[in-house]
Amino acid sequence: MKIAVASDGKYVSAHFGHCEGFNVYEIEEGNVLKEEFKENPGHRPGFLPVFLKELNVNTIIAGGMGETAQHLFKEQGIQVVVGAKGLCQEILKTYMKGDLESSGSVCEEHQHEGHCNG
Repeated sequence: MKIAVASDGKYVSAHFGHCEGFNVYEIEEGNVLKEEFKENPGHRPGFLPVFLKELNVNTIIAGGMGETAQHLFKEQGIQVVVGAKGLCQEILKTYMKGDLESSGSVCEEHQHEGHCNG
């Protein structure tokens, strides 16, 4: 399983599309086998779900995400978890324990650009 966390530095990004990049974790039997950082290739409508699918990501975790993006991720078979805040490593641990639930919140991405908090 691969989990991508939209990140700005060590922290979960408030809006996945405008993040610095993605911390991608390869998980097997509750252990992190590999961790890598993939720079955000740019925010273009519909591109990031395909980009992460090509990396074999199963789950995307972010602070906030627009409704269209959430739908596109689901079309790619990628689980969406939004409403996350804090350190990427801590959020990953919480998710792996089964204690991180998506708030389901939707960013109005262009109206509130840079101000999404999940």
